[in-house]
Amino acid sequence: MAPPILKLDDIFLSFGGAPLLAGASLQVEPGDKICLVGRNGSGKSTLLKIAAGLVEAQSGELFRHPSSTVRYLEQAPDFAEFKTVQAYAEAGLGPGDDPYRVTYLLSHLGLTGEEDPKTLSGGESRRAALARVLAPEPDILLLDEPTNHLDLPTIEWLEGELQKSRSALVLISHDRRFLEKVSTATVWLDRGTSRRLDRGFAHFEAWRDQVLEAEELEQHKLGKAIEREEHWLRYGVTARRKRNMRRLGELQTMRSQYRGHKGPQGTVQATAADAQESGKLVIEADKITKSFGERAIVAPFSIRVHRGDCIGLVGPNGAGKTTLLKMLTGQLSPDSGTIKLGTNLEIATLDQKREDLDPEDTLANYLTDGRGENLIVNGEQRHVTGYMKEFLFQPEQARTPIRSLSGGERARLMLARILSRPANLLILDEPTNDLDIETLDLLQEIVAGFPGTVILVSHDRDFLDRTVTSTIAPAVPDAPDGRWIEYAGGYSDMLAQRKGALEERKKAEKAAEKPKVQETAPAAAGAKGKLSFKQKFALENLPKEMSKAEAEIAKRELVMADPNLFTRDPAAFNRLAAEMEKLRAGLTAMEEEWLQLEMLREELEG
Repeated sequence: MAPPILKLDDIFLSFGGAPLLAGASLQVEPGDKICLVGRNGSGKSTLLKIAAGLVEAQSGELFRHPSSTVRYLEQAPDFAEFKTVQAYAEAGLGPGDDPYRVTYLLSHLGLTGEEDPKTLSGGESRRAALARVLAPEPDILLLDEPTNHLDLPTIEWLEGELQKSRSALVLISHDRRFLEKVSTATVWLDRGTSRRLDRGFAHFEAWRDQVLEAEELEQHKLGKAIEREEHWLRYGVTARRKRNMRRLGELQTMRSQYRGHKGPQGTVQATAADAQESGKLVIEADKITKSFGERAIVAPFSIRVHRGDCIGLVGPNGAGKTTLLKMLTGQLSPDSGTIKLGTNLEIATLDQKREDLDPEDTLANYLTDGRGENLIVNGEQRHVTGYMKEFLFQPEQARTPIRSLSGGERARLMLARILSRPANLLILDEPTNDLDIETLDLLQEIVAGFPGTVILVSHDRDFLDRTVTSTIAPAVPDAPDGRWIEYAGGYSDMLAQRKGALEERKKAEKAAEKPKVQETAPAAAGAKGKLSFKQKFALENLPKEMSKAEAEIAKRELVMADPNLFTRDPAAFNRLAAEMEKLRAGLTAMEEEWLQLEMLREELEG
């Protein structure tokens, strides 16, 4: 076993109340891919900052190999000294690092490098920070929620980068599928201490449940042992006083252990408030379109949404998911086509930008809309502190300003508010952001059991697979052109249907080409019995030319993935689109020529 390059042992940290970390440990060896999991507020981010040297523990040991390099993904990058994103990312490189890595990473993350850091959105800031920490290929990579604000294609690309990376990795994420694909070991932070499982996240939840069951059994045995000792003290035959005193001391110790046991944090307990049933047909869209300038966001698209449906919207950033969602819910009028909303609709919306939150408002005031200490949930009057406890907030937090809450707590607060409102149509825009795994489980159950209709936008593949009945996605995933297709089932079902459609199309194309090859092959064979020099040259060089064309297409796709490109420079967007169309046509022609020559060569060689 290789010696550790990073080791945290018996870490203790408190911010005045109950200890946040009380004996936590973390050991990282070369090549480790560790996911750090635990409830919101369990101290995961704090432990990662201690490992990075950004926070100092009150006690415990921290060892970092003197020659090892460490990079930590900042949640709020400091761009103050940098004029461009490229300069910011390159500042993370060491003396011997390859500067081309920065260009490569920025392009895959949808940035050109020329952006002014002052104008970046939250998502773009996160992408720039990712490029900065990944570029040096450090010995230890510490990533806190790296997939937040990333679209699905970028998340899947990042998975591949981390899987093949030589860096040891410690990762915090709420994305189950991402954790399953990247991690090879799991550290569970719970009630201030840590436990390690030398297997990936896919095995974590079953292991966690076994640990908690064993803990509950031990507590039960301790309670019974206390009962037996108390019975002996009261009714047992008196032995030597010294022995009685010893057993009395043991009993006091057991009682102290039993009272001091801190069980696992509770789970959120909630259901969506009932509303009057909507009409059977909730939304009917007929050939709706939307364009901004010359760019088509929604080409003619039709859909019928019925009561009880759960529709998922997926696609790269900038594809038009939010635009389509606003059109379907009547917030935005289509350029052409018609939208018809059903009867008796009561809509509740969770906005991914959390714009509904006033940072100076208190939790109680936000939940009650400023109407005192009570709110109505499912027709029943509830005191706000009792309702807050169902979402794991303490009564003393009722007067706390929202600005003091973590991202996960804010997400839970918004969830508590929309679930208290009567609704038969839930609109959830990135509802999984910042939620811990246990709260995600609850949200999944709420969505799956909701009697009304749900439309959600999400980049969480596991959540989509577990909840939605159909998925709307761009017809062309890598270069959205406004065409959208509805697929039955979740995200994995959509991928399977796309793969099947692609295979069928290839079969049809081959069937159409085969007669042409059969007509030309005998003539060539009869004439020479072998390929001509020109044909041989083409057969050898076409794959190189096709690779070049694919690379050129990929370059343009990366630039066009920028959601702000059309707004910023419509002429550049249109020029790139025309170039890509020409390159794709050329690539198709080369593929067809190479296929014919390859089949001819096989026939001539018997």
